[in-house]
Amino acid sequence: MSASGGLPEVALVSMKAPFCWLAGGWSDLWKAPGPCLVYGLIMALISFGLCYALVVSDAEFWVLALTVGFVFVAPMLAMGLYEAGRQIERGEKPTLGEMLYVRSAVRVDLAYLGLFLVLIYLLWGRIAQIVYGLSTYQLHRTVEDFVEYAIGTPDGQTMLLTGTLIGGAIAYLTYCAVVIAAPMLLDQKTGVFAAIVTSVRTVADNFWPMTLWAVIIAVLVLISAATGFIAFIVIFPWLGLATWRAYRELVPDH
Repeated sequence: MSASGGLPEVALVSMKAPFCWLAGGWSDLWKAPGPCLVYGLIMALISFGLCYALVVSDAEFWVLALTVGFVFVAPMLAMGLYEAGRQIERGEKPTLGEMLYVRSAVRVDLAYLGLFLVLIYLLWGRIAQIVYGLSTYQLHRTVEDFVEYAIGTPDGQTMLLTGTLIGGAIAYLTYCAVVIAAPMLLDQKTGVFAAIVTSVRTVADNFWPMTLWAVIIAVLVLISAATGFIAFIVIFPWLGLATWRAYRELVPDH
């Protein structure tokens, strides 16, 4: 598609593209396994620590809500992996230090994008709390009680369905805005609004492939959560590097 209003051109891809991105990301992961897996380990420890703190604080409901909402802030947490992908693309070897402190990411436009994602994350948390509050008058203080309520009662099943629909809609809209914007902002010449518009155009022009990519990301994140975030050690860097591959194919001339 031709560029419009000074925005970069957006490429059209097939339904095979998400699987090619995964394959490319997997290949890149093993070109720099040390720093990438340590990066994944850090994210896994943070995720597990947060969930464990919620469980021991009798706030099990928030584990589910915040796990689902993780997709809102993940693009910013993966900036180091985008930088690694960029360096691997140039034939360089990324280091952990360069991934933890991405010099080109220290700029106002990325701060704006990060603030936007945090606000969406907090909004989702508040909505999840409202859905839970409207579904029951009881406070479930243990994981077992909450799971029994959510799965074994009509009100709990309604809560899960409602939360899934609302959360899914918010997550997909957020995904449309940032899936390309986050890696694109590593380029110092790109502003946050141009990056977001380009991201939305990319999803609109490649609706089915990009929707498939969103489903793949969601499934892999849920698999990670189901393993106590142990799988995150590999899955998080894999997805981050694959996302860089996706950006480079979808916005090839940028």
